[in-house]
Amino acid sequence: MPKWLRKSLLLVVTVATFGLVTPQGLLTDSPNEDKHSKRDAYETNPSNSEEYFETEDVSERDKFINEMVRVAEEQSFVKFGTRIKPVIQDEFREFILPSMEKAIAEVALQYPDEELSQLIVSEVPSGGVSERIFHIMDNQTNQDVIRFHVRRDHPPQEEYMFNFHYHTSHDQFQAHHHLGIINWDKNTPPKWMT
Repeated sequence: MPKWLRKSLLLVVTVATFGLVTPQGLLTDSPNEDKHSKRDAYETNPSNSEEYFETEDVSERDKFINEMVRVAEEQSFVKFGTRIKPVIQDEFREFILPSMEKAIAEVALQYPDEELSQLIVSEVPSGGVSERIFHIMDNQTNQDVIRFHVRRDHPPQEEYMFNFHYHTSHDQFQAHHHLGIINWDKNTPPKWMT
C-alpha cells in the first residue's frame, strides 16, 4: 500500500475515533515487518521522523513570533500608562495585537531560523506625545528592521483617536503601514506613560 494512503487512513481512523484507536497495521511498511520494532525505534529516537524536523523548524519560528507578540503587548501597555490602558486594552488585544502579530510574522519570514535570535527589541516606549511604542532591530548590524508607533489624531469636529501603524526598513521607514484605530473621546487623552 502506498505510504501516503497508509498515512491518510491512519489519520482518518485516529480522528474519527478521537485518538482512542490507532490501527497498528497501518504503521508498518510491510505485513512481514515486526509491528513493534518500528514503533519502538520511533519512541526511543523521535529524530527518525521527517515530521520531527519540520515541527521543530516551525516551532522555533513560532516561539520567536510568540515572544515578540508578548513583548509587543507588554511594551504597549507600558506606553499606555495607567490612565489610558484600562480604557483601550480590550480593543487593543482584539484588533491591534493580531495585526502586530502578522507584521512580526512577515519580518520573521525574511530571516532564516538561525538568525531570528539576532532580532531584539531595541527601544523602550516613549512618553509624552511621541509615537514610538517599540522597534525590532538586528542586533548584529544595529539597524532597525520594523518600528511600531501610535499617533494621537484629532480630526476637526471628531473625537480623538489612536492611530496604530508600523514602518519597515524596506522603504527607509517612510510609508505608514496601518494596524488599526482605537477611538478615545472628545476630551484630550492624557500623555503617554502617565
